[in-house]
Amino acid sequence: MSKEADLTAKFWKALKADRVVMLGLPDIGGGHSQPMSALIEGDHSGPLWMFTSSETDLVHALDVEGRDALLHFASKGHDLFAVVEGRLRIDTDFETVERLWNPFTAAWFEGKDDPRLRLLRFDPADAQIWLNENSFFAGVRLMLGMDPKEMYRDKVAEVRLH
Repeated sequence: MSKEADLTAKFWKALKADRVVMLGLPDIGGGHSQPMSALIEGDHSGPLWMFTSSETDLVHALDVEGRDALLHFASKGHDLFAVVEGRLRIDTDFETVERLWNPFTAAWFEGKDDPRLRLLRFDPADAQIWLNENSFFAGVRLMLGMDPKEMYRDKVAEVRLH
């Protein structure tokens, strides 16, 4: 498996395990991002789905065609980081809402037909992924006067996610 394929697989596995991302529109509000829970269906690589309210600035900034967006992710153990470029839009497919509805989403809304409920669809495109498995050893190497960059050569990749 190539370095890119390996890092891509680790990214999807980490994102599926810890769904919290920071999502924002780079051309709105100075690139302000907000935390969202990303839902992934199956083992495939996208799209990512997020439930939100019609009252958010993010929803107000989206039009029918959607906008370019940035998604930032840090795994729970901080051993993987990613920034993903993609396209964000509001999706109105009620079957998708039905499929993705869960108790965590239900806690924020008054049911699937709540007029404030919006389903966001993020279609990932390009990503930068950083694997930080060896941060302890890099620190030791640095203290011993060694160059830690060699350890990280295969731990960074720019990949296509679609």
